[in-house]
Amino acid sequence: MTSELGTAGHPLRVAIIGSGPAGFYTAAHLLKQSDIHVQVDMFDRLPTPFGLVRFGVAPDHQKIKNVTRVFDRIAQQETFRFFGDVEVGKDISLTDLGQHFHQICFATGAETDRRMGIPGEDLARSRTATEFVAWFNGHPDYRDHQFDLSAERVAVVGVGNVAVDVARILCRTPDELAETDIADHALEVLSQSKVREVIMLGRRGPLQAAFTNPEVRELGELPGADIHVPPEDVRLDPLSQAELDNTDDDTLQKKMTILEDFAQRPREGKERLLTLRFLVSPTELIAGDDGGVRAMRIVRNELISDAGKLRPRATEQTEELPVDLVFRSVGYRGLPMEGLPFNESWGVIPNESGRVTDPETGRSVRGMYVSGWIKRGPTGVIGTNKKDGTETAGAMLEDAGSSSVLDPAHPDPSALDALVRGRQPHVVNYADWSRLDALEQARGEAGGRPRVKFVSRAEMRAALAAS
Repeated sequence: MTSELGTAGHPLRVAIIGSGPAGFYTAAHLLKQSDIHVQVDMFDRLPTPFGLVRFGVAPDHQKIKNVTRVFDRIAQQETFRFFGDVEVGKDISLTDLGQHFHQICFATGAETDRRMGIPGEDLARSRTATEFVAWFNGHPDYRDHQFDLSAERVAVVGVGNVAVDVARILCRTPDELAETDIADHALEVLSQSKVREVIMLGRRGPLQAAFTNPEVRELGELPGADIHVPPEDVRLDPLSQAELDNTDDDTLQKKMTILEDFAQRPREGKERLLTLRFLVSPTELIAGDDGGVRAMRIVRNELISDAGKLRPRATEQTEELPVDLVFRSVGYRGLPMEGLPFNESWGVIPNESGRVTDPETGRSVRGMYVSGWIKRGPTGVIGTNKKDGTETAGAMLEDAGSSSVLDPAHPDPSALDALVRGRQPHVVNYADWSRLDALEQARGEAGGRPRVKFVSRAEMRAALAAS
């Protein structure tokens, strides 16, 4: 490898696969270097950038989406290019990328759901939270999914922030939703919703619930739904009480204060009721006469200490909970990428500080990196990816400095551009996205909404052709 790598005449060429926060934060650290010239080409299988900020953040949380302004500034740099609607592994292979880049970083997230592993899990009206969130956020791959919201009683399995988002959207009034950027098809269905009770189920105790305090506090402020927590569910067991007494993390005490307040609240007679339950796990989904979910069998859990960590153990106490619709939100896992190692049990690509490693030898795979959930698993919030991306980018820069990189035969940017356009003529660049973005905002302005999204590739292509 020539020592000129990183100069103006021979820039470090980097491909980043995935345009969510992890990808953009990695790009940001690479592009802000003053002592090395870096060019970043970012790929996404969807026509639009920003990943989970666009398709995962709930539509009633617009402030969180403001982070895209930061990403937009990164994307406007001359040394950055966006290739939307280009799928690595389908339109372009990992081998192809190796012919054009010195380094390749995967920031593809955790794209599939963990399963509950119980009988009846695949009955009609048993759905994943992921598909519901993608549907109401206008994800092109989920546009045509159908959700039967004629059910009056809904269970949401899980108490993480995604589960909270699902419960909250189900409890929002049509007027509230109409002020957001929720997809029009979802707004229409949710406006006709017959849901009157939503029950969230956590397998561990309230102290161990994965939701953040701002998220759970918001559940008690919904104009259209009363909040309820059974008093016995917020009574801490001895192990949890000891954990609370021995921590200096004041967020845990604040969490308990919020939940204890919910447990003491009287019903106000609002249209819907949102109930949070803890220390219960579903053991079976029970079918009704129509073959869809009619009820859920749940078991009461107790907490035990296992290697210093509290985990749930089933007791003999069970009950049958009548529900007609179930959303499963019990975790996520990444998907393997052809040509790279994969840890099946963790659902991540094995790595050290973002360097992809061969599990058999423990050595780094030259030129291959990961950032975000595919690197560390589905933990943290959007901002967590900044530290993560910075760490990965630091490893990439270190390797570039020692010339431990790929040796691409065609590093010229125009060669890659020609290859991609030959394989995928509908590729969306960042200027195209900026036009779509402006059009979406203009469509929303008339109705006092942040935007009205294009929700299919055909719509986007037609809009670009007409603008």
